[in-house]
Amino acid sequence: MDSRRAEAFSDGVFAVAITLLIFNLLPIGSGKLSYPVLGGAWPQYAAYVVSFLTIGIMWMNHHTLFGHVRLIDRPLLVLNLLLLMGVVAIPFPTALVAEHLTGKYKSGGSAAAVIYGVVMIVISIFYNAIWEYLVRHAEALGSRGTRQALRDAVPGFGSPPGLAAKVPRWSLGLAGYSAGVLIAAFWSAGVALAVYGALAVYYLFNHLPDPVAVAEAAARDPENMTSAGTD
Repeated sequence: MDSRRAEAFSDGVFAVAITLLIFNLLPIGSGKLSYPVLGGAWPQYAAYVVSFLTIGIMWMNHHTLFGHVRLIDRPLLVLNLLLLMGVVAIPFPTALVAEHLTGKYKSGGSAAAVIYGVVMIVISIFYNAIWEYLVRHAEALGSRGTRQALRDAVPGFGSPPGLAAKVPRWSLGLAGYSAGVLIAAFWSAGVALAVYGALAVYYLFNHLPDPVAVAEAAARDPENMTSAGTD
């Protein structure tokens, strides 16, 4: 399948998920409207901003991810569907956090923030799985660059003992979401939400390598071209 078809479908899912976030704000001021009422809805605003940034940055990185290939096979389609299942679920924990962060239902804030973090962990796992699959099958999927060029272009931390490739720097986000879940469970839902927001900004600057840059690097390095099938 042409990768553009998968991208078009994915774009629709991202668009639906990010649009659904606004429904959490619609009840604000539906009764008596005043500045205190608007100000008291800050948990809804905070949850909206964090989730909007998160989904928006995910969409940008997803676009870059599929920009590396021209074809999509069935396993990659399945991985992408599982990723989108997590993305479209984001409005649900967003609404839970907004409702339970403060007020009379504050006791449920911990559970709400934990659910939010778990959804983000699942999404992070599938993002990494898609990237690893894409790299391992780069040639078959019509990648612009070779496997080695793709691996070399990833911002990372070097090759730990026992691993063939460096650990992508964006993988730290998975640890960050796990930390957020622990913070929500044992300390503060509000701090956990702040951690999730910080991770959205983190992913803005720690993203996938640019497809054009990878292709140019592969073209400049004959070794990458000849070693593509040896990884």
